[in-house]
Amino acid sequence: MNINRRSLLALPGLVATAAFLAACGDDKEPETTGPVKLRFLSLAWQKESLAANKQIVDDWNKANPDIQIEYVQGDWNSVHDQLLTSFEGGDAADIIHYESAALGEFAKQGYLADLSSLIPADFKAEISDKVWQTVTVDGKVVGVPFLLESQVVLANKKLLDAAGITVPAANAPWTWDEFAANAKKLTKPGQYGVAWALKSPTNRVMNLALNYDGAFFYEEGGKWTVKVGDGEKAVPQRIHDMVYVDKSASPEALSFGSTDPLPGFFGGKYAMLPGSIYLRQQMIEQAPKDFEWVTLPALKGTSQNQAANPQTISISEDSKAKTQAMKFIANFLNATNMAKLAHGDWLVPTGKAAGAQLVQSTQGKQGWDVAVASADTLVQAPFQRATGYPEWKSKIATPALQQYFANKISIDQLAKTLEDGGKQVLK
Repeated sequence: MNINRRSLLALPGLVATAAFLAACGDDKEPETTGPVKLRFLSLAWQKESLAANKQIVDDWNKANPDIQIEYVQGDWNSVHDQLLTSFEGGDAADIIHYESAALGEFAKQGYLADLSSLIPADFKAEISDKVWQTVTVDGKVVGVPFLLESQVVLANKKLLDAAGITVPAANAPWTWDEFAANAKKLTKPGQYGVAWALKSPTNRVMNLALNYDGAFFYEEGGKWTVKVGDGEKAVPQRIHDMVYVDKSASPEALSFGSTDPLPGFFGGKYAMLPGSIYLRQQMIEQAPKDFEWVTLPALKGTSQNQAANPQTISISEDSKAKTQAMKFIANFLNATNMAKLAHGDWLVPTGKAAGAQLVQSTQGKQGWDVAVASADTLVQAPFQRATGYPEWKSKIATPALQQYFANKISIDQLAKTLEDGGKQVLK
């Protein structure tokens, strides 16, 4: 899908349109100062999140008669094409919910406003600089980051207790070596220590590779190249060894999607399940009543670093009421509201005060202490800035990693395939 979208942007007519619109932006009309009605395109979809979004908008509209917000429901599966069409047609929503990894394309076309001078200083201070970097394009802040996703490990508490394994605290994560050793302890006939669900392995590997400073993508002289050294090899090699050397990880789970191992996890077939922080929601909704589960902190190599791709709120460059739009955004994402939104999506709030409120209101239960603490490990990854990443991921990395995890090629063959693929795609 990403390939087709880039192909669309490459069409001469569309490029001309984008250039024309960008040029028109140089002769800006004065912003509206009186009462305004702004459209807010939201991608909230879970029941609790939808309710929180709509309640915040309703409360705002009651308290601010001069700045009225029209809630517009969007869909993650179609939002990219919807935005492309609306931007080119000059009919985009004023306020736009999306994600940082997808903002660069629209920012470079001149469709997103630079929020640098609009963001209140106290609000900006709530979010770390490394997260702000994920929404900064060519020196312009083109979105406000508010929800993060991290990779953690869910575990069967009874099985850990039976093996004499202590649950690590949020501030005392296991190293990869400790994780592998404990997976071996938890492995016995009919029970694997781990289920790695790697049907779509690339994003997971790219995220976790940052534990060992594995960047994969390197920028040299304005051009991106793919290099696979020891840091890049570390995580795939460790996962591979758990399956084929230690035999502590299930071979069949390698072909599973993220939620496919849940029946086996609930049934005691797998003791630990690495996955996204949002899998905790499935624990609440699907786990048997007597199932005891815990959330283990993100694993540590030389660091706990993972890639940050926060959900964002942006303002359209064409909006005639950017100041009013930012007033709404600052309220929409104040500490209390951000905590509600994070809870509704089972994700991690970017704001420090929001995180503290969330831990306090939940007493850290259901893994919220670990979730909030994981925000400190999230950074912008090089691959998130490389324009050829989506094509390299789908054409090169995913099939190559699937072959490697199926034990059909060696780690060195994997490295060569990824590097050669980079030369083909990143021209």
